[in-house]
Amino acid sequence: MLSESKILTKALTTNPATASTRVVVTFARQVGTITLNNPEKHNAFDDTLIAEISNAIQVCNRSMSTRVIVLAAAGKSFSAGADLNWMQRMADYTQEENEEDAMGLAALMGALHGTRKPTIARVQGAAFGGGVGLVACCDVAVGTVNASFCLSETKLGLVPAVISPYVLAAIGERAAHRYFLTAEKFSAAEAHRIGLLHEVVTDESALDAKVAEIAAALCVAGPKALEEAKQLIALVAHQPIDETLMTETAEFIARIRGSREGREGVTAFLEKRKPSWLVD
Repeated sequence: MLSESKILTKALTTNPATASTRVVVTFARQVGTITLNNPEKHNAFDDTLIAEISNAIQVCNRSMSTRVIVLAAAGKSFSAGADLNWMQRMADYTQEENEEDAMGLAALMGALHGTRKPTIARVQGAAFGGGVGLVACCDVAVGTVNASFCLSETKLGLVPAVISPYVLAAIGERAAHRYFLTAEKFSAAEAHRIGLLHEVVTDESALDAKVAEIAAALCVAGPKALEEAKQLIALVAHQPIDETLMTETAEFIARIRGSREGREGVTAFLEKRKPSWLVD
């Protein structure tokens, strides 16, 4: 009998949209890792790879034993953004075809940002264009000191439109004015300063250790609480602190307190035992 991990991995690799090995999904210790695996092209993406990544996210979401999703990449680069051959093909598309194609990337970014499970970006190299968008869509992002970033679209006569909501949320409007417009390359230290990265570590060994540490911290939390916490951020962000917001947040916590997981978590704490989601 196949394990859940093998069933899900088989579903991914046998799906026509993900038949290549350019996206690899692995499962270990409640963590599902999606690895971009096209290092020869610096993990640049086209419409097919976008579909593969989207399907990989669905695979991880369907896994009942998976608590955290890690987005990683093989090779020297995290992702060079859009593949130039794909972009050249799009130049001959009609407006309608261009919009349909762009919606594929928009759907991927929305799926990654909106996934119910917490996500961690493991950034070991260059992240350009849409690669920056992938990092910004993850809940937590960690990179090596050698990681680099560039919103390179204006150099090509383009703009980072589809990824803009997520990158703006990560780095803020002021930093976006600089890096959206200048298309300058910036360092991991600068990415950390402006909020794109949460932490910067020395090398890939330290990167793996930090990602594992953060994943372990997430796995201790209640799975439903993590999902609700993500929804809470979306509810509260950029809202005025007024009576309406105070009422909404009060109703929010009241609902969580009365939930099965909320009651179990508090009871377990008072009884000095592990909550049910940590019991094997």
